[in-house]
Amino acid sequence: MAEPESKAPEVEDEVEEVEDEEEEAEAGGDQAADSTKIAAQLMKNPQVLAALQQKLGSIVGTPSGYIQSLPKPVKRRIKALKKIQNDVIQLESQFYKEVHILECKYAAKYTSFYDERREILSGNKEPNDDECDWPSDDEKEDDDEDKLAVSDDLKKKASVEEEKTEEQKKAEEDIKGVPGFWLTILKNVDMLAEMVQEHDEPILNHLQDIKVKFTDSDPQGFTLEFHFSPNDYFTDSVLTKHYTMRFEQDPEDPFSYEGPEITKCVGCPITWNKGKNVTVKVVKKKQKHKGKGITRTVTKTVQNDSFFNFFSPPQVPEGENEDDMDEDMEALLAADFEIGHFIRERIVPRAVLYFTGEALENDDFDDDEGEEEDEEGDYDEENDPDFQPGDGEKPAECKQQ
Repeated sequence: MAEPESKAPEVEDEVEEVEDEEEEAEAGGDQAADSTKIAAQLMKNPQVLAALQQKLGSIVGTPSGYIQSLPKPVKRRIKALKKIQNDVIQLESQFYKEVHILECKYAAKYTSFYDERREILSGNKEPNDDECDWPSDDEKEDDDEDKLAVSDDLKKKASVEEEKTEEQKKAEEDIKGVPGFWLTILKNVDMLAEMVQEHDEPILNHLQDIKVKFTDSDPQGFTLEFHFSPNDYFTDSVLTKHYTMRFEQDPEDPFSYEGPEITKCVGCPITWNKGKNVTVKVVKKKQKHKGKGITRTVTKTVQNDSFFNFFSPPQVPEGENEDDMDEDMEALLAADFEIGHFIRERIVPRAVLYFTGEALENDDFDDDEGEEEDEEGDYDEENDPDFQPGDGEKPAECKQQ
């Protein structure tokens, strides 16, 4: 009977140890819950989120050490792979060069179509019925109206409107071409509309055509030509902007190659008539002499916001001065390059669709999708009038109709 008595204390010790472990587990669970609550509160703090994003941003792209830890034979094979990659990029560069040559070839074939477009826009040519044979929504609406029965009063009203229309027709006979065609396009496209100021519009109403001329010789690139009718603002009939392109790899960063890129742009001087230069403005500033207390008015000519600053881009530093380019200049040049590329690739080939807005609908489609995704991500149930929270209730089942 002595053996059971000797084992009893051991059982008590085990029970005490189990109880201690349960208490520690409960304490650990409470600490974990508290940590979760604290973390949730911190994540609502904008300053904490900004600091966390900055930290994560600095981590992205940081080498993990895996490549450095590879054996020497493996590293040697990776060098061979990089050399192959370089050969692929060089072949890709040659491909884009040949594409540019093909563009130059086909540019001559597009010329006849663009010349005909210009003739119609300027009013030098009136298209015949066959050339105007293209369906439109307006024609369908007119056909539907003709099919509707009208009362006598409506017929009288229609006859009055017809008389007005005849008067309008007489006035419309004096209208040549398509007034404000290119100005409307520039104002329709957000990227370009930001450049157009109110004082630019009377000048841009004289814009008759925008052409693209490709340069096949070295350095390769393209030139945008803006053709103007005679006006009171400047004597030039054509304003140009030339873009130089690079088809080869950047020697300092060969693997960053993603196709040809614009590296330089050169505008042209504008011969403004006296008092008509919209790219500058005269400001008056009062200065007071500290000693004598005399005040004088000083006039100063400063740059003015204008679309025509497009023809005076910042100069790209070359050679040893390339590192002198600051972030603001880089941003200006990047925006200029993007605008030049957009005019070349989209505006000139599809001008009428940007005039009517049909091309804008296609361009905005992707942006609308992105906005919808953002709205879903920022959903706030507290501000949703249809949201009805329940205490532990199960969500209602969806019933198919």
